Amino acid sequence: MSDSPPTHRGHVGTFAAGSAASRPSYRPERTLPVRVELVRQLRRRRTSVTFALMALLPVILWVAFSLASEGPPGGSFNFVDLAKQSAPNFAVFALFASSGFLLVVVVALFFGDTVASEASWSSLRYLLAAPIPRTRLLRQKAIVAGLLALAAVLLLPVVSLIVGSLAYGTGDLVSPAGESLGFATAAGRVLLGALYVAVQLSWVAALALLLSVSTDAPLGAVGGAVTVSIVSQILDQITALGDLRNWLPTHDATAWSALLAEQVDWGEMTRGVFAALSYALIFGALAAYRFHRKDTL
Repeated sequence: MSDSPPTHRGHVGTFAAGSAASRPSYRPERTLPVRVELVRQLRRRRTSVTFALMALLPVILWVAFSLASEGPPGGSFNFVDLAKQSAPNFAVFALFASSGFLLVVVVALFFGDTVASEASWSSLRYLLAAPIPRTRLLRQKAIVAGLLALAAVLLLPVVSLIVGSLAYGTGDLVSPAGESLGFATAAGRVLLGALYVAVQLSWVAALALLLSVSTDAPLGAVGGAVTVSIVSQILDQITALGDLRNWLPTHDATAWSALLAEQVDWGEMTRGVFAALSYALIFGALAAYRFHRKDTL
């Protein structure tokens, strides 16, 4: 007689063994695929609102330009008048106007909300109990947040070029220095400038991610990253700081303006990319360290 307790169809030991044999093996590398997390984030309202804002901003600027009065007498041009010369100029204006604050908020939103929102909904503990390894969970969420942030940043100049082409034509890009670039070349330079802005904001992304794993308040993580960016921009305007300003993460934020010249000087942009990625590496490592030791209960 078997020592296992009887059941209607046999013994508990046999039933348990059969269940274990039929159960698929646990593979950590298959947990939380990027596709699944991307679909989850795309269905969220804040994602839809963010992309809608990026698409509507060029239209809002065009309406504002249409309602604005003409430039000052005497034939002189201001920054807005220059933006109305052609589609590339319009796209450059839109990128300049939004890169200092709006795009910072967008990047901080996608990264600062990614883990803190799960903690605030009390769903983070269930994701880790799935079980999803902590390193993989943070990596997958960071990848998806990066894809969404990059798409949002690139969407702005693309829509600006389309709206500008319909409103002001596909003329040459005229820089403040008087140099001009053909439409195709200028459009490529504008998109390259947007890509530089996205890379330069990687330090904001990593800082927002660090704050996201350190708090259960998504707005706190987003607001903290945006506040640090604003303070850095203010300090960068204080010339008395001298060479100390070179260490600020926002010092080379507008270095992409070199792309508006016929002969591009890549030196400042190279320094900007190196500085931003260095800060991003430090903040990202701290985020992984903090999240690995975070008490989710």
